Amino acid sequence: MWTRASIVTISSVPAAAIGFAAFASSMVGCGQVSEVPAPAAADGGQQPIDVDANPGSAVPVAVAGTGDDASRRADASADAGGTASADVNRSEADAQTESSVAAPASADGAASNDAQMTLGLCTGPTGAKASDAQAAYAKWKADLVTSTGARGFRRVLRPNSPNAINTSNSEGTGYGMLLSVAMNDEALFDDLWQYEQLFLDGNGLMNWEIDPTGTGPTAEGTGGATDGDEDMAFALLWADHRWGGKGSLASTYHALALTQIDLVWQHEVDQSRGAALAPGDQFPSGAGVLNISYFAPAYYRAFGQANGKQTDWDKVVESSYTIIAASLNAANKNATNGLVPAWATPAGAPQTANATMPTNYQLDSCRTPFRLGQDYCWYGEARAKSYLAKISAFYQQIGASHIVNGYNLDGTANPTNPTVNQSAAFVGPAGVGAMSDPAFAMLRDQAYAGVATLGELDGSTYYTESWTALSLVMMNGEFWDPAKP
Repeated sequence: MWTRASIVTISSVPAAAIGFAAFASSMVGCGQVSEVPAPAAADGGQQPIDVDANPGSAVPVAVAGTGDDASRRADASADAGGTASADVNRSEADAQTESSVAAPASADGAASNDAQMTLGLCTGPTGAKASDAQAAYAKWKADLVTSTGARGFRRVLRPNSPNAINTSNSEGTGYGMLLSVAMNDEALFDDLWQYEQLFLDGNGLMNWEIDPTGTGPTAEGTGGATDGDEDMAFALLWADHRWGGKGSLASTYHALALTQIDLVWQHEVDQSRGAALAPGDQFPSGAGVLNISYFAPAYYRAFGQANGKQTDWDKVVESSYTIIAASLNAANKNATNGLVPAWATPAGAPQTANATMPTNYQLDSCRTPFRLGQDYCWYGEARAKSYLAKISAFYQQIGASHIVNGYNLDGTANPTNPTVNQSAAFVGPAGVGAMSDPAFAMLRDQAYAGVATLGELDGSTYYTESWTALSLVMMNGEFWDPAKP
């Protein structure tokens, strides 16, 4: 058991490990617009605060290291204000490409049989239709995808993020790759990957924040961010499954996926912490602070299956669930509500490196029901369902239309941006998690209906539009299910 005394916080990271690690210590939550003072930079000035985000033919696999996998699986089977315009001159080519959205195969109307198969053990919302996901993608692409500053390719920009106006980041690149493969938009997928490849750090992973001109990473934007890196890896596997070959790239999607998976394993899985997922590649071994919302156990099963190293990746699955379980306890006052802390120690204790780092359930943490929802829907993981029952009961009691964008761990409201709007980054993943059990059908259906308006955009336009589209894709069964043969 790790104690606070044994934890090395980010503030002790050597000077050479500045970049995303420094960003993480200065962040106050993704998607938010904040006036919290930034920590002092090395020159005595103020570091900018990132306000977006901290900164998708397989067979089911069992969870390693447990003696009751079969019974668990069997039980599971039975049971900133408004949108600001971007300060960039969008090219004519952008306008032309934005108007064309390749529709996924499913038809309009109620969820198709194919969609229900893709949802696995989960049940999609009543009235879900593919056209909702298509509309969300079209809006996301029109508002956020540009060739300006992309050096011949295209990128996802952040148009209204204070101190980061019109920058791009690895997280948004990962979201864009997931969405473009979901919508059968191979040309955009290839462009986003080639943009990513222009800005690699010394470990071969994308520097997490790139300046608007495409010159290079911002002053605080060096180093990898694991959530974006793992989303890209899964998207590359998905591209191989959907398209095969290599599109306009130099190597095949399959080869690129295997390389990306290996880089995440080498540089962003902390072997000194029982294969716990580190927040980025610049966090030293044993850094002692983690971001639970990065944990994507369904991905790790797919990664292990793809590269034949299932035993290794099952360790990351196990560490993820162990840390999540440890973070829900009486001391944190969240034992029954599923409100995981934004940043925590491997022992599950809320951990902050300085006064501005969030430990409540905020615009990082809100992604957790989405990522664990995938693991239950696709792989029938009972621990995922147990977690989803807690967070879904909490949200359903509140009501989908009353979910705010921030909570203390005890369940009291602590919104980042207390406005009249809602954030799809909260409501969408809540709806995905609610698909795990018919008991939460009301939450599921109401969350879907709200997100499908495309208007729950409180905070960062980039972040909320991304989560609008991702959530609608998932709830319509348009995500690739790697557990399907």
